[in-house]
Amino acid sequence: MTSAFDYLPGDQSFLDPLRLDAATPEKAKAVIIPFGLEASVSYGGGTKAGPMAIIEASHQLELFDEELWREAYCDYGIAALREPAIPARIEDALTLLEGLVETVLAEGRFPFVLGGEHSLTPGAIRPFVKRHPDLVVLQLDAHADLRDGYLGEHYSHAAAMRRVLDQEGVSIVQVGIRALSKEEADFYDVNRDRATMHLAVDRSRWDIEDIVRPLIGRPVYITVDIDALDGSIMPATGTPTPGGMTYDELLAVLRRACEVGMIVGMDLVEFAPIAGFHAYDALAAHLASKMLNYALSGTTRRDTIIT
Repeated sequence: MTSAFDYLPGDQSFLDPLRLDAATPEKAKAVIIPFGLEASVSYGGGTKAGPMAIIEASHQLELFDEELWREAYCDYGIAALREPAIPARIEDALTLLEGLVETVLAEGRFPFVLGGEHSLTPGAIRPFVKRHPDLVVLQLDAHADLRDGYLGEHYSHAAAMRRVLDQEGVSIVQVGIRALSKEEADFYDVNRDRATMHLAVDRSRWDIEDIVRPLIGRPVYITVDIDALDGSIMPATGTPTPGGMTYDELLAVLRRACEVGMIVGMDLVEFAPIAGFHAYDALAAHLASKMLNYALSGTTRRDTIIT
């Protein structure tokens, strides 16, 4: 298989540089697109450094997935692109990202965008909207991101899901929301035919089967804002927020979503590394790895359960 992409060499790519497929990125099913867009952050910054911090931390992960009881990456193969020069204007950046995702899909491969701020998602999904008129976007996030622009920026990170809903036919399922404005609540109330919101305050009463019901049998794009996690375990983000999910709770939602839906693409956004606190980089890298394994390798073990 030939490709038009400029790949990172194996020793700079995602996961262990000594993994079996490190030297053959053109054969990989999964293509990681580092895209450190940082243009509309409204509190803490640093998302532009997120993608490469995640990739670097991934070199320290074990290839063996103890939940799936195998080196799951071997089921699909991983390549990572060299991060492009990102235009300053968000509209231009989204056009660039749309083109990258489109090329990955045209090659019959699976795009996984590492951000960068959440404003990138509306650009990343455009090629999927063209292919899937019934696309549903699963959003794990602290914030509703349903403002119609913020601080004068139409494509603000705070408007990411509103811009997603600008795409005709797309619906969204939001999980973990615990920060929204009255404007966003009012918008949600009149758009419940296209949006379903599961508030973090109700987490003790969540029914995962109810959460994933709109995904069953449908093409699903997953977007994970890392601030979906509680701020006490993931402060390395622009707007860390208390009252969020634990890591295991987040994985449980992702796992079940990948079991019932047809996952067509993903992004992981809003990670802003903090110098000297590599545990947060490691968590983000581990989450990225689990997202790929669930989406492309399945969620069940292929051997007998060890007791």
